[in-house]
Amino acid sequence: MNDKSLFEPYTLGSLTLSNKVVMAPLTRNRAGAGFVPSEHAATYYSQRATAGLLIAEATQISQQGQGYQDTPGIYTPAQIAGWRAVTDAVHATGGRIFLQLWHVGRVSHVDLQENGAAPVAPSALQAATKVFVNNRFEDVSVPRALDINELPGIVEDFRQAAKNAISAGFDGVEIHGANGYLLDQFLKDGANLRTDAYGGSVENRARLLLEVTAAVVDAIGAERTGIRISPVSPANGVSSSDPQQQFDYVVDQLDALGLVYLHVVEGATGGPRDVAPFDFGALRQRFKNTYIANNGYDLNLAASRLDDDKADLIAFGRPFIGNPDLVERLKRNAALSAFNPTTLYGGGAAGYIDYPTLAESGSAQG
Repeated sequence: MNDKSLFEPYTLGSLTLSNKVVMAPLTRNRAGAGFVPSEHAATYYSQRATAGLLIAEATQISQQGQGYQDTPGIYTPAQIAGWRAVTDAVHATGGRIFLQLWHVGRVSHVDLQENGAAPVAPSALQAATKVFVNNRFEDVSVPRALDINELPGIVEDFRQAAKNAISAGFDGVEIHGANGYLLDQFLKDGANLRTDAYGGSVENRARLLLEVTAAVVDAIGAERTGIRISPVSPANGVSSSDPQQQFDYVVDQLDALGLVYLHVVEGATGGPRDVAPFDFGALRQRFKNTYIANNGYDLNLAASRLDDDKADLIAFGRPFIGNPDLVERLKRNAALSAFNPTTLYGGGAAGYIDYPTLAESGSAQG
């Protein structure tokens, strides 16, 4: 098995990536006042910029889109300036970085919403999940159903956020259409009980995601627009009675828009890959541009999928937390360091930018 293919350069749109390793977006809850990226964020991302592509943590497009405390935004001048420090640091090392654009929908809490308002959702169904708020995990609040006249405003928020991300120096954006957040809530009929043009049929449930994607493409170009989906993940309490039909249709439409990549969570987010029957190969075949595979990948599985042409790039998530030099460790087949779970969410430099590299730890051998 030739695992070295993982470390070959790759052309993503107009970008040349140094290898085929992608750092998946990882929520760390360390934004400062005004939801501006932490003073340590530039160091955190530049430490990990040996990945071919970094996808920065999920970033809310508006206050309404926030679901957890201390997550960064991309809708104010201060937030844009904060992210500019990050992108400058990454580019100074030769790295490439996209920003994941996020609206959580019903996965939120009244304490995070303006004037204590209810979170919004396709339908007024409370999610079976918790959010990190008030320095602890709490049940999400009961949402209200979005009025159809509010949806163009959400589309516009995504469009403006994409433009803001480019102003902040990002090489592109990833639309978060996965993991039970707003766009995924509309896609999946376990969360979407609407009877208007945004509910019911496969086509109607896909409408908001496709309108958002078209708006972002119009704003910054398809070559700078990717999207993340999770067809069968039950993350944040979503479910679907027809995932294959729904996502075959979605991917056909995304392919027609010419997106630079499709980022797919294969299985349950952060859980088993075989959570439900699904033909991910069908998505790979339907999408002409770059396919990023995600979920539970190690060196051997990554090499196998690349060798079999089942993916173009491989995303790694939590291994990057404790291993800023993950690419080097994978090249050497070296042991990976565990991360400290007590510093995963919130805090400062500890458990964020103080994990040693192989060279710093004196462990040059795997």
